[in-house]
Amino acid sequence: MTTVNVYQQRPTTGAKAQEPLFHSDLASLVGKGRKNAGVILRDKKLLGHLTIRGHGTDAAFASAVQQATGLELPKALTVVSNGDTSLQWLGPDEWLLIVPGGEELAAEQRLRAAFGDQHVAVVNVSGGQSILELSGPNVRDVLMKSTSYDVHPNNFPVGKAVGTVFAKSQLVIRRTGEETWELLVRRSFSDYWWLWLQDAAAEYGLEVRA
Repeated sequence: MTTVNVYQQRPTTGAKAQEPLFHSDLASLVGKGRKNAGVILRDKKLLGHLTIRGHGTDAAFASAVQQATGLELPKALTVVSNGDTSLQWLGPDEWLLIVPGGEELAAEQRLRAAFGDQHVAVVNVSGGQSILELSGPNVRDVLMKSTSYDVHPNNFPVGKAVGTVFAKSQLVIRRTGEETWELLVRRSFSDYWWLWLQDAAAEYGLEVRA
């Protein structure tokens, strides 16, 4: 049996975790945007992000994932969710589990217990990426400015998630509601995307919410 070190990566002492856009001070912008803005942004910061790799066609693997997360293994280019927990397909043998902040260690322990001796990989990548939620009637207009991927509802229904080029870089777009989308962004590009969104949404009005 392989021994794996699983440990708490989130600070539990006086040290503070810094979200990717901490120096942009989004909290100071809450309530200062245009009234009836066409685009509303919410920084879903410091959530737990875990990548899971295994054989998706293996019934034991799929059963273990559902046992540990309460979610069925999603099909290609989709994301499933239950409350603040979501599971997204990233590739034929890779998925992304997102859980509320502070629950990533427990989630990893549940996964490893459910997998037992299966040949899988579970990696905590929480510090390397974050989610920006966009909602409002003009979000799709902003997306069409930013990516060549077809975001028309016929091609991009609720529950779809794709990795694509966005504003000269790459990220994952997830559609979680009729007027709600999520951008799964890498930490090192978060400032760039924030500046891009401010410019792309300027004509519709951009509001930041907590």
